[in-house]
Amino acid sequence: MKIPQRPDHAIEWTTKVALHQCDPLGVVWHGRYFEWLEVARSELFASRELEVHQIRALGHRLYVTEANCRYMAPLVYGDRVRVTAWFSAVQPLIRVAYDIYNLENGRWSGRAFTSLATTDIDGKLLATTPDAMLERLPRR
Repeated sequence: MKIPQRPDHAIEWTTKVALHQCDPLGVVWHGRYFEWLEVARSELFASRELEVHQIRALGHRLYVTEANCRYMAPLVYGDRVRVTAWFSAVQPLIRVAYDIYNLENGRWSGRAFTSLATTDIDGKLLATTPDAMLERLPRR
């Protein structure tokens, strides 16, 4: 299967399914996908100099407002997994898209997205992503 082209700013994070991530039948528990999305999203933001401490230094916070994962094929103990993350939108909300790919069998295991809203440091919701952050995000 040909892997679709992703934007230049996309990051890839690879892991191996551990036993503690599986249910008694050896299949990855569905909630683990969101843990992997969080790691990939953190790496993506870090690649743009937007780690948590840097976002706070700019006077802002980010909150996940929506998360969706479409499960396509199960992952099992021992599978090597690649999670690719990229920004699919940067305003008014930041939206991160993900592919979850099983490197063992060459199948998609999931596709997902998260949407994040920006607030000021006191938690007041902002209508759009502030310029200080947009300067570090890819232009679409």
